[in-house]
Amino acid sequence: MVKKSIISILFFALTVSLIFPALPARAATPFREIVAKSALLAEADSGTVLFDHNMDQRHPADGLAKIMTLLLAVDACMNGDANEEDPVEMTDSAWLNINANSPTMGISPGEEMPLIDLMYCALMGGASEACNMIAEHIAGSVEAFVRSMNEQADKLGCKSTNFTNANGQYNVRQYTTAMDQFLIFREALSNPLFAEITGSYRHTIESTNTSEPRSLISSNSLLNSNGKYYFSPCSSGLASATFEGGYSFIAFAEADELSLVSIVLGSDIIILEDESTQMRNLTESRRLFEWGFSQFGWRTVLSSGEPVDKAPVLHGDGADFVNLRPETTIRLLLDNDVLDSDFKPVVRLYSDEAGEALTAPVTAGEVLGEMILTRRVRRGEVVLAGEVHDDVVEYEPVLLVANTNVGLHRLVFIKMQLSVLLSSKPAKITIWVLAGLVALYIALVVRYNIIRRKRLYRIKEAKKKLADERRGSFDDFE
Repeated sequence: MVKKSIISILFFALTVSLIFPALPARAATPFREIVAKSALLAEADSGTVLFDHNMDQRHPADGLAKIMTLLLAVDACMNGDANEEDPVEMTDSAWLNINANSPTMGISPGEEMPLIDLMYCALMGGASEACNMIAEHIAGSVEAFVRSMNEQADKLGCKSTNFTNANGQYNVRQYTTAMDQFLIFREALSNPLFAEITGSYRHTIESTNTSEPRSLISSNSLLNSNGKYYFSPCSSGLASATFEGGYSFIAFAEADELSLVSIVLGSDIIILEDESTQMRNLTESRRLFEWGFSQFGWRTVLSSGEPVDKAPVLHGDGADFVNLRPETTIRLLLDNDVLDSDFKPVVRLYSDEAGEALTAPVTAGEVLGEMILTRRVRRGEVVLAGEVHDDVVEYEPVLLVANTNVGLHRLVFIKMQLSVLLSSKPAKITIWVLAGLVALYIALVVRYNIIRRKRLYRIKEAKKKLADERRGSFDDFE
C-alpha cells in the first residue's frame, strides 16, 4: 500500500513538472501598498527609481518648497554671490503675504541675523519670514527669487513643478511631484552646506540685536536617536504638514554603499490604541528605506583586471592568443536575489566582424572588441538597468582590451617588412630598373663574348693559314 502511494506521488510530480515547467526564480519581494497620495524611492547616485506610486502626479509643494529656497541660497554662497556670514536685516516687505497660520520664528522688523542662521531657521524652524529674508538678500526681491526658483526647476528637468513663493505657503498654483522633488533634493544634497543643515536635529541660533538665542529642532524625526522614528542610516531630510497637502516627507539615507532618497507626499497621522500618534509620512518613509536596503545593492559584476575571454593571434612571438578584459569595471545596481552566475557574456571581436585575423603585434590596453552582459529576467522582477528582449536583459556594451602585449615573431617581422618594402611603388620601379640594367649588362657581356670568340676564331684561322703557307714554301725549297 505504501509502495503504491509513493509511486502515485512520483507519478503526480512528474505529470505536474511536464505540464508546468519550472519558472525562473522570483525577484525581490514587492513593496506592499503605501499610505500616501504619491511616493518614490530612488537610488541617489544613479537616479534609478526602485519604487514609485503616482510619482508624476501633481501635489501641493507646501513646505518642501523650502528645499529649493535653500538650494539657491547655498549655491549663491558657493558661487561667491553671497556669504554665509552676510548680515541680513528683517524688512517690512519680508512679512508681506504671510498667512497667520504659517510657521514663523518671530523675527521682528529691524532684527539682524547672519544668512547661515536664516537658513537654519527656514529649514529647521520652518520660518516663513526667514525664507523671504533669504529671497530678498539673494535676488533683491521675493518675486525675482521665485523666478529663479522656477528657472532652476526647469534646468534640473522638473516637468510638473511651479513655485509662487519662497516659503512653502499654500497656493493652488504652487505644486510639484515626487519625481521633481527627487531631482531638486538630489541636486541640493550635492552641496555640503545643504547636507549639513538638513542633517542637524538640534541647532541653536545665537542671540541677535533684538532677540535671545533660539533653539531649533528638526522636523526630521528619523534623526532623533532618542525617538521612536529613529533610523540611523538617515542623514538628511525635511517634513511638511498642511491641511491642503497632508503630511509629506523627503529624506536621504545611506548604508552598505547604497544611497537612497525616499519621498512620501500626502500621507496622514493616526492615533494608536495607546492614544499616541503615528506620523505615517515618517513611518512609510522608513519602511521604504528598510525595504530598499534589504532588496537592492551595488555589485561589482566584473573587474577591469579580470580576463573574460581570449582571442587568437597570428604571428605572435611565443603566444598564439591574448587574454581579453573589460576596459572598465562593471558595477550594477541589482536586486539582491540576482546571482553572479545569472550573467552570460556575449563577446564580439572587431577582427571577426571585419572578417580578418588578429595579427601580432598586440599592445596591452588595445581595444579589440566589446562585450554585452546578458541574463534572464526573474519572474516579477523590475529591471533597474539595461534593455529587456524576450525575458533577457542586455546591459550597455563594455569595451574589451588586450590584457598583455603580444610581440611579433622576428623572422615573420623581417618577412613582413620585406613584403611591405617590395610592395611599394618606388621599390617596384627600382626593381624593374635594376632588372633592366642587369639584363642589359648580361646582353652586353654575351655580345662581347660572342664578338671575342669570333675574333679569336679569325686569329686562329689566320695563324693556321700562315702556318700552312710557310710549310708550302719550305716544301718548294727542297
